Amino acid sequence: MIIIASHNGAIGMDAAMQVLTSGGSALDAVEIGTRLVEANPADHSVGYNGYPNILGELELDASIMDGRTLDSGAVALMRGFPYAISVARQVMERRLPHVLLAGAGAERFAREIDAEAWQTMLSDDIVALWRRRLRESGSVPDPSELDADAPLIDAVSIATDPERVTGTVNFIAIDSNGDIASAVSTSGWAWKYPGRIGDSPIIGAGNYADNRYGACACTGMGEMAIRACTAYSVVAYLKAGMPVETAARRAMQDLRDLGGDYIGGMNLIALDREGNHAGMSTRADATYLMRRADMERHVELERQVVEIPGRWAGRTSPGN
Repeated sequence: MIIIASHNGAIGMDAAMQVLTSGGSALDAVEIGTRLVEANPADHSVGYNGYPNILGELELDASIMDGRTLDSGAVALMRGFPYAISVARQVMERRLPHVLLAGAGAERFAREIDAEAWQTMLSDDIVALWRRRLRESGSVPDPSELDADAPLIDAVSIATDPERVTGTVNFIAIDSNGDIASAVSTSGWAWKYPGRIGDSPIIGAGNYADNRYGACACTGMGEMAIRACTAYSVVAYLKAGMPVETAARRAMQDLRDLGGDYIGGMNLIALDREGNHAGMSTRADATYLMRRADMERHVELERQVVEIPGRWAGRTSPGN
């Protein structure tokens, strides 16, 4: 039994491992670990108190995948429900004929299943930071004047902060039955255009798990992972017989072929069916977490560096 996670998953590692050592499933473990990050007010990249979009609204994305069945569930652009990963799991387990629900539909579904709703999703400090960022960037002189009809294209381009464009938590686990599960949750880019969806709720882009080969989950510039199908690429390289480090590095190197202005920091964690693991990043100081059932506590490990030239490469937060 093993769990790996992005570095901001530390708050959920003990609870996730307790699930596994008590005979619980990998799906339960990754959900529990992720929920603790989603509720952490100090983490501004996931769940409650995450950085909002340019209108000051918090939109959450999440996905979960069962490596035994290849079933998956996801939500995107969900407001008012902090535990996006649990709603995503219910999309999968309620046997809807869908994988991904977004926006008002995701919120309607969350209400229908009695998912926990919070009246307040942003602290006063984060609201103040949002206002200050917009004023300092010069994109919006008075954030209070923003409304649904305000022109936002230029404002988003100016306000986007390279230090806060990314934000995600990853958990991957193997349980006592050898089943693999993966979970990803995020509040997305800070100050993003309303309705922006990154790689986190996209199966194959930011998240993929398959018992036969392994699993991968991503953080960073989600637009890159979407275009390169990064999470699935790692698993496909494992299927081709590559060791996990080679598979992960090859998928990162594939990102070098992408064009466009928004080429930036990327990170991934990967685990093969034998429990071998790897972490990759465009940054030299990036880490990930690992814990096996016989360990008293998780360890923090360095990610291997894969350089990807780009305007923001190396500048984004490594494990958020």
